[in-house]
Amino acid sequence: MRERAIVVVTCILGSAIVSDLAPVRALAGGPGLERSVTFHASFDHGPDADFARGDRTLMQSSSTKRDDARPGLPAGVEIAPGKGRNGDALWFRKKSSAAVYFRAKGNMPYRQSDWSGTISFWLSLDPDRDLAPGYTDPLQITERAWNDAAIWVDFSDKNPRHLRLGAFADLKVWNPSNKDFETMKPEQRPMFDAGRPPFAAGKWSHVAVTFEHFNTGRADGVATLYLDGQPRGSVRGRNQVYTWDPDKAAIMLGLSFTGLFDELAIFDRALDDAEIRGLYASGTIADPKK
Repeated sequence: MRERAIVVVTCILGSAIVSDLAPVRALAGGPGLERSVTFHASFDHGPDADFARGDRTLMQSSSTKRDDARPGLPAGVEIAPGKGRNGDALWFRKKSSAAVYFRAKGNMPYRQSDWSGTISFWLSLDPDRDLAPGYTDPLQITERAWNDAAIWVDFSDKNPRHLRLGAFADLKVWNPSNKDFETMKPEQRPMFDAGRPPFAAGKWSHVAVTFEHFNTGRADGVATLYLDGQPRGSVRGRNQVYTWDPDKAAIMLGLSFTGLFDELAIFDRALDDAEIRGLYASGTIADPKK
């Protein structure tokens, strides 16, 4: 059974104390937002999450297959004291094939019908200088693979690096003929290319993804990418069928990534534009009380 967490939720107007069973009265982003939080990792108190409806433990594995999982951080990944957007941060020092992840069950509020949610996090890096050659995913959430029931944010493989949002339904749904991805026309790919992002060394940039109407059985799914509080574009008009086994799905961080990662938060609904702007303005959602 999961622990009951006590969370201090901080906003630009004040703060309130909340347990996982009692909603707070104020949260950066707008009234009522606090009731939608399912997961928050500030990395200010070590690698594990501050609040989680599922498992709080940060896991590592030698690859994205996650078949040799164990708690803790792999070599080359560490907590960076004082380097975060607020407090400490997760620092990926070098490119690695290791997987760093949280278990998705409970933390990613998966539903088999009409599923919606929001993912929010902060990055600090110069993509063109800091990233090694090849694709890199600061965030990838899936049970199986990047192209099979997965939501991800990645950087393209060559300079100048572009930031992209992928919202890939079950492979047999979005690509039933198993066509080669690299030869597909852009409109055939369930992804949005935001171009060169406004990132820089020594600067923190906010990334958020909202998604709604997944697992409806209709072509009405929408996933939207926000940068620094502003919507940049969407993957829309697709039948977003995700048949996960929640026990096997993972929230993977920093795949082949080099840079700082901070303040990962997940919500059980698609936040609106004003709420996303509030998250960007505040920079954080919570600090723990133990």
